[in-house]
Amino acid sequence: MDNPAALVVPAGADKDAPLKEDIRLLGRLLGDVLRDQEGDAVFDIVETIRQTAVRFRRDDDPDAGEELATLLHKLTREQTISVVRAFSYFSHLANIAEDQHHNRRRRAHLLKGSAPRSGSIGYALGKLAEAGIKREAVDEFFRDALISPVLTAHPTEVQRKSILDAEHDIARLLAERDQPQTPKERRRNEQLLHARIATLWQTRMLRYSKLTVADEIDNALSYYRITFLREVPALYDDIALEVAEQYGGEPQAAHASFLQMGSWIGGDRDGNPNVNADTMRHALTRQSTTILDFYLDEVHALGAELSASTLLVKVTPALEQLADASPDASPHRSDEPYRRALIGIYARLAATAREVGVGHILRKEVGHAAPYLDPELFAADLEVLADSLRQNHGAMLVQPRLAGLLRAARIFGFHLASLDMRQSSDIHERVLAELFARAGVEADYAGMKEEDKRALILRELAQSRPLFSPYESYGDETNSELAILRCAREIRLRYGPRAIRNYIISHTETVSDLLEVLLLQKETGLMRVSAGANDAMVIPLFETIPDLQRAAGIMDEWMSIPLVSSLIGKQGRLQEVMLGYSDSNKDGGFLTSNWELYQAELKLVEVFERHQVKLRLFHGRGGTVGRGGGPSYDAIRAQPPGTVNGQIRLTEQGEIIASKFSNPEIGRRNLELLVAATLEASLTPNAAGSGCEAERLKRFESVMAELSNRAYKAYRDLVYETPGFTDYFFEATPIAEIAELNLGSRPASRKSTRRIEDLRAIPWGFSWGQCRLLLPGWFGFASSVTSWLGDDNVDGDRESKLEELRAMYRDWPFFATLLSNMDMVLAKTDLAIASRYAGLVADVGLRERIFRRIAAEHGETIRCLEAITGATERLAGNPLLARSIQNRFAYLDPLNHLQVELIHRRRKLADNADPRVNRGIHLSINGVAAGLRNTG
Repeated sequence: MDNPAALVVPAGADKDAPLKEDIRLLGRLLGDVLRDQEGDAVFDIVETIRQTAVRFRRDDDPDAGEELATLLHKLTREQTISVVRAFSYFSHLANIAEDQHHNRRRRAHLLKGSAPRSGSIGYALGKLAEAGIKREAVDEFFRDALISPVLTAHPTEVQRKSILDAEHDIARLLAERDQPQTPKERRRNEQLLHARIATLWQTRMLRYSKLTVADEIDNALSYYRITFLREVPALYDDIALEVAEQYGGEPQAAHASFLQMGSWIGGDRDGNPNVNADTMRHALTRQSTTILDFYLDEVHALGAELSASTLLVKVTPALEQLADASPDASPHRSDEPYRRALIGIYARLAATAREVGVGHILRKEVGHAAPYLDPELFAADLEVLADSLRQNHGAMLVQPRLAGLLRAARIFGFHLASLDMRQSSDIHERVLAELFARAGVEADYAGMKEEDKRALILRELAQSRPLFSPYESYGDETNSELAILRCAREIRLRYGPRAIRNYIISHTETVSDLLEVLLLQKETGLMRVSAGANDAMVIPLFETIPDLQRAAGIMDEWMSIPLVSSLIGKQGRLQEVMLGYSDSNKDGGFLTSNWELYQAELKLVEVFERHQVKLRLFHGRGGTVGRGGGPSYDAIRAQPPGTVNGQIRLTEQGEIIASKFSNPEIGRRNLELLVAATLEASLTPNAAGSGCEAERLKRFESVMAELSNRAYKAYRDLVYETPGFTDYFFEATPIAEIAELNLGSRPASRKSTRRIEDLRAIPWGFSWGQCRLLLPGWFGFASSVTSWLGDDNVDGDRESKLEELRAMYRDWPFFATLLSNMDMVLAKTDLAIASRYAGLVADVGLRERIFRRIAAEHGETIRCLEAITGATERLAGNPLLARSIQNRFAYLDPLNHLQVELIHRRRKLADNADPRVNRGIHLSINGVAAGLRNTG
């Protein structure tokens, strides 16, 4: 803001004026950099393209479309790269401005002293208090809960640290402009912004060598340094204060770690041949290095801050003992026990770091000390410091740094985040088949019936001897899988039991799929028959529509096995189940996927209650609505009754990681939303069914089941039964480029085919987002609604049935969230731009036939949505998001037009091997994804 005023905007003023001003400022500075670096001619081209793209959107002008195509076609390869870079960087800069505006508006709300906003801990606690929920229930929730965001790799989300650092500096400088500044300070601020944007322009945005798993690990860890290491502990303190404020009393320091981070990066082997025992070791070494570096820095800083002298204040005997154990013998610090104790703690941490494989320690310790055997001992030493300060007039010295460090030690340990292992069930079957055959136990395990497989595995689990023999030869796959499990055992011994504690089985279709992993754990020391315990919880992943329909039955049989029931008892009578949103959507479409997930959860609740086992659901959500994305707060609150109960894990992936966690303040807000939603869903009476009586809810569910059946048929008919649809998809989206340009460490398809069935869900959904159709997020809805409304075999006339749908939207959170997410998707779709991608399809008849069908469904979807919700504008209930999306089109649309031109060149003009064309496509993919913000 060039003329900073109070953050509180006067009534009637444009609340987005500061955002517009920031975007104009960043755009002007980028334009100055563009002129300086590339010349006026390139700047003029960028402006012409932008203005023509605006006319194409605003006026739906076909002449503008032709003019744009001609203009782009004439660009040289060098000009094309410069133009793509300009719009891509503006996309990133606009995101920074938008994040700053969100922070600005939130602070303005707090400054006005307004009531807590929906999604805040204060709001959630207020609702609970109104509902009569006592303090004891809230304390029990935080004592027993586990809320875990799990970061997963995604090709377009991998950014270079140089870019992240520059963007972080730009965000900081932009935030400073909201504070009062002298004219000289204002000029200096703008000069620094100009310099950082120039740095961005001269820095390569993306990596062009093939990404490795190590790259993906390092990228994820950058968000810990930016956000998680400080904001997660700070959120704990905020929550303690909010609980005390709502219910009275002093803030309670929660020792339990209810919010913990998880990761798949380095442990997810499903379909990724590049993940093995070495990547798991590397992941934990890098994670441990990140957290131990943080601890070492913080302990060093504490040593500078805690300079208290025993000549002036007393200390506890425990602190004296800790100081005396320090290797520091300097006479200059003989009266400074806190510093001596911290020098000893630093020395032990440095020894610990070396013990777990940290290669370089920035500041050498004063002397030798024994490493910490576990993080609890480190936390205990910090607690000695805190207790001494509190008992000797130093309580105010605990909060600035020591309290956060102590909290971090309990949350992150020496492992930072729990690394999940994941592999496909068919791999396990092949490994065991070889082990059985070589041991002479069973020659054809894969050919056995399901009941015979179970009986065989259970017999083997009762045996103390292993199947594996060091004197036999085994295939590479078997050796690799066993090495990974042995590595998991080593990691747990080195970094602690929280480092690895989950084993997820993709494509779980039978009980034997689960038992196989137990037997493999026994073979590698992760399960001990004598102790009756296994180290890694066996977690099924139900992904396709048939898998979801079988889920409750499989878990019923699984928990009925006496051995399994005993193991679950050792897990605290808790069992996790993972649900896959992406594959179920690709399999059955948006509406059916959501409905089958809802149904599966309800049936699982019933089964788990019968077995008296606590259910923890792990939601495999992506960035797009078609992959389970959308606002996490609404999604969690709309979960069926009994499915949360203080236990939830969910994946964070794609551009969602960057958009949620690249700004610390935004990051803390998103973590707070996650905790608040889990708190509400767990303790609010009938949270997911509010507004619905039992009989009415049953009627709603009956209607939803009928809509789902019709939507499933419409979706399957288009995607899997329409001749030529696969060819259309591969030509009208950048899927081929995503697959061929090596954008990630994982192949785009599970098999070397063009079958949609074999395509991974991430590139499937991502490709539809790039071409601005976002088809997986809405297709099939209109067909289901219109056929149901017009079906004479369904009770009621058209208007009464439409009123039923309106009541479902009004009174049923599940249906309201479903339509809200679809509304957001439709706000980002653009048929005019999608038609330009359709123009890439060589077969004119195929192109017109399929695009016409998609366009018709899209138009009818909007009409149905408006008829049900009563809103004639997209995102009428969320004007902030609506304005945000509208603001992005000016720089997003040109990127799409440029991408079409580049794809055309690559496919038609034999430019496949031209690195400049490939680089331009890669940049455009990144820029479009950043502009849409939840496309992965």
